[in-house]
Amino acid sequence: MKTFGAHPESQHHGHRLAEDLPRMEAQLLERRRALLWLSSSALLASCGGGGGSDSSGASALTAAAVSAAATSGTTAASTSTTSSTSTSTTTSTSSSACPALPAETSGPYPADGTNTASGSTSDVLTASGIVRSDIRSSFISSSTVAQGVALTITLTLQNTNASCAGLAGYAIYLWHCDRSGNYSLYTASAENYLRGVQVTDSAGQVSFTTIFPACYSGRWPHMHFEVFTSLSAATTGKNSVLTSQLAMPSDVCNAIYPNVTGYSASVANLAAVSLATDNVFGDNTAAQIAAMTPTMSGSASAGYTARAVIGLAV
Repeated sequence: MKTFGAHPESQHHGHRLAEDLPRMEAQLLERRRALLWLSSSALLASCGGGGGSDSSGASALTAAAVSAAATSGTTAASTSTTSSTSTSTTTSTSSSACPALPAETSGPYPADGTNTASGSTSDVLTASGIVRSDIRSSFISSSTVAQGVALTITLTLQNTNASCAGLAGYAIYLWHCDRSGNYSLYTASAENYLRGVQVTDSAGQVSFTTIFPACYSGRWPHMHFEVFTSLSAATTGKNSVLTSQLAMPSDVCNAIYPNVTGYSASVANLAAVSLATDNVFGDNTAAQIAAMTPTMSGSASAGYTARAVIGLAV
């Protein structure tokens, strides 16, 4: 972390509310005293010149002036303190509740019309049937069901520029590898399973039923996703407003890979990689990694449920 020299003025003024309050209170006291003196002088002058003024009325007016001065000073100090506290709280809530996820590579296997597979453009987004919540089976020329630990994941799309409001009507395309580390339409070329699109509801949510992905050589276990402003925009595959990835929690990886049939190759692959050395997640901050890692509950035998918030600055 870089360290810079202090600005000369900062040596005389800490710029903190705790340091400013005593000075503010002293100034307000002087202000109240001045207002009291002016009010009393005016009232005394009035009583001396008019001859018919009521002394009790003068006392009441003087008390009212003192009260007004005190109230004015107290309100000003209170407003200043409240404003500072409110700004700090709002900023903290906005930045931590739904942080914007960083953009990441779509990788070599997106099947979204942006690259080729087996010499031809691979674009599953234009296929009839791609809009679905259960993405475990192939649906074009095969009906093979991808085997593995069941996982239902709910993604909530939120606007980081609007107090984390849910973004309705957006399309999210989710895809990932199977339990052997292969991607449909590429290394599992006869299949198109583990790919699907859902449109966010009024709360900005979509849910997918899938399987827990493998850990293949060189990468931390992950899922890919793309966000589009609408379903019609998603069918081109080239207009995503965010392309990123989700990191699978290490404790769930360690619960599944050594204990479930079909994931055995993932044990050694996971041991050889970490989030810090991963070529996608490695340059992200701890806060970004936390936001990109779904929270999960369940078991290898019963399956897992997962949730993640996708923050998007709209």
